[in-house]
Amino acid sequence: MKKTIITALAALTLSATAYAEFPEKDLQGIIQWGAGGSTDTVMRSVTPHAEEVLGRDVIMTNKTGGVGAIATKYVNAMKADGYTLLMGAENPQMYKVLGLADIDYGDMIPINVLARGIPIFVARNDAPYNNMTEMVEYAKAHPGELKTGSTGPGGLTSIVLAMLKAQTDIEITGVPYDGDGPALTALQGGAIDIMPAVLGAAIEHIKAGRMKVIGLVDTKANPLLPDTAPITEAFPGFNSYLPWGPFFGVFVKQGTPDEAVNKLVEAYAKAAEHPDFKDLMDKRGFTIMNISGDEAAKFLDSYRSVSSWIVYDAGFAKHSPEEFGIKRPE
Repeated sequence: MKKTIITALAALTLSATAYAEFPEKDLQGIIQWGAGGSTDTVMRSVTPHAEEVLGRDVIMTNKTGGVGAIATKYVNAMKADGYTLLMGAENPQMYKVLGLADIDYGDMIPINVLARGIPIFVARNDAPYNNMTEMVEYAKAHPGELKTGSTGPGGLTSIVLAMLKAQTDIEITGVPYDGDGPALTALQGGAIDIMPAVLGAAIEHIKAGRMKVIGLVDTKANPLLPDTAPITEAFPGFNSYLPWGPFFGVFVKQGTPDEAVNKLVEAYAKAAEHPDFKDLMDKRGFTIMNISGDEAAKFLDSYRSVSSWIVYDAGFAKHSPEEFGIKRPE
């Protein structure tokens, strides 16, 4: 018995010593979405600065599919040692009601909720409409003919389109893509007609004249789009949903040792304050949040409540949020 206790204490000591030196090897960063999209852009912009603090490389891999569920399940299946990071967007907060997975960010540790974005609508340059009112009128006159990029149930596109359909009852045909990056490329090539996207992912395309913006899904004007009115001016019913938008964060599996979590939190908190990252986020229209711990958990709970009830009320949830104890937002 005494020998067993000594062995256990020795193991704990070795474990504590090991994590005092964390990280002792390179880490994995698993990005939920494809290359060139908003999640990919945020993670590949901030992580080099975190690497400087950690003293190790974070090898980033895009693992797409299942509205980010494949990447989330992959990280959740790995050892809880802090060496595998989930680099994701807002989508897991709807997994349970959508029946995509039995986990969400409430089952993980938020290292940092880095930034949030604002949704917009973009269209092909030759589209015969220049704002949301004209687009809706066109869609009503040509039911089902308009094609939009889709990133799957629970993705930004599905939620924003659910809001629009609830207010206008238009029919639009969705075409699936592995993230907003490939979808925006398809838009430029004429494969689709419109796309709800994150301002940060589309702004450079807009500036370069590769597509045009037709809608700002927000309650107030945006300095990056001075000629685009908030969607609430044309469709006041959107006030019941907004402000709403995607967010981007770094997470690890529950059970990761505190020593590893603390070092990762410190590294990404410093990285989010780096002037280069802040400058890029500002230019792309993202708002830096840089939160962790209880503050991040509170934000994530609120976001899950709002988004889960939006998809449920829109009619494409498989389960009621109440099944998971998710209360309707007040």
